[in-house]
Amino acid sequence: MQYDLIVAGSGAAGMMAAITAARSGASVLLLEKLPKIASKLKATGGGRCNLTNTLENETFMARFGRDGKFMMSALERFDHRALIAFFKELGVESHAPDGYRVFPLTHSSSTIIDAMAREMERLGIEVKCGQKVVSLEHNGSAVTGVKTEGAHYHAKCVVIATGGKGYPMLGAEGDGYVLAEATGHRVTPLYPAMMPLKTKEKWVANCRADTIAKVELRVDMKKYKNLHAKGDLIFTKEGIRGPVVLDFSREITPLLAKYDEVPLLANFTKGMNEEQVRGHFKEYVRQNPAATTLELLATLLPESLSLELCELAGCDPKLTLAKQAGSNRDRLIKLLVWTPLTVNGHDGFKMAMITRGGVHLKEIDPYTMQSRKLEGLYFCGEVMNLDGPCGGYNLQWSFASGYVAGVSAAAVSSF
Repeated sequence: MQYDLIVAGSGAAGMMAAITAARSGASVLLLEKLPKIASKLKATGGGRCNLTNTLENETFMARFGRDGKFMMSALERFDHRALIAFFKELGVESHAPDGYRVFPLTHSSSTIIDAMAREMERLGIEVKCGQKVVSLEHNGSAVTGVKTEGAHYHAKCVVIATGGKGYPMLGAEGDGYVLAEATGHRVTPLYPAMMPLKTKEKWVANCRADTIAKVELRVDMKKYKNLHAKGDLIFTKEGIRGPVVLDFSREITPLLAKYDEVPLLANFTKGMNEEQVRGHFKEYVRQNPAATTLELLATLLPESLSLELCELAGCDPKLTLAKQAGSNRDRLIKLLVWTPLTVNGHDGFKMAMITRGGVHLKEIDPYTMQSRKLEGLYFCGEVMNLDGPCGGYNLQWSFASGYVAGVSAAAVSSF
């Protein structure tokens, strides 16, 4: 059983690597440990499959932080325009209804998976499910194949596209990290990311009915005051979720590994400061002299959150703002501008959409995705130490890195 390329993992990165290698003439075997391919891809974005976004490469890379520049070569070769064209070639039209996030017209991940499966079949890619790669075979300098739980497969090149540890019920158990470490690669600390967070404050459970738009979250720790995020927030029975929380959790979960609690400050007034809030209230009261404090707050916030902030400030929501005790009134204004929340937990990898951390980037060639330690070994997608926010970032990176790995592996295996 000799192949030019073996791909371990059938997610976005793995299928892209297999397809691009096969298009270059390589014989390809795709191994997936689950009974079906692309289980995690099927669930991505709530099944809607936010493929990519329309940002230019420089801005796109910046959203990944200081390591984002690693993607430069891959994005130059396979950016969002190339990805859209790739799927159009496969018969899948896409669009960006908000001008930013790109989805298939069907808003269904099944459309993407079916199109890639058809292309793999057309190219003669051999797909074997129920085959977990348990070890890499090599001669000390170059890879020679893989061993699964039931067989040996030989190839000049192997692509590790096994994903991270998020959503283990969909097959993401960190297999690739074990394979990488067994060949001498460093794996950075791994943290669950893009997930809901739990808070010490119990009042959040009373505000579950409403989404708060354009919330700003900041870490209230002197050493980490530069960490902040903006977006919509949703309260839960035990804490907070929503786009801003999913994004910010990438920063919070590593801090929770160091500290028992992470204090946050939340601005629920779309960025208004104390002076602006006072001015807003003054103008409203001028036009509505009998307005209660609750009616005032309702001009900025949902009633459920307004009532909780009144409780925290010691204000009677039925009284006018002028009749509140001065200290309570001042406390209410301060709470509106910066409400303290204390993150004290999360549900771990079982609720994490992505993994923060992975195979160290210094040990991977950004121009080919090939290991700097073992010839013929390639990495792509989430198994690498790169993670981005919500909005198509992580899928675009998976597709782009898979494309580069597939093309590079095909070029090597042809000699």
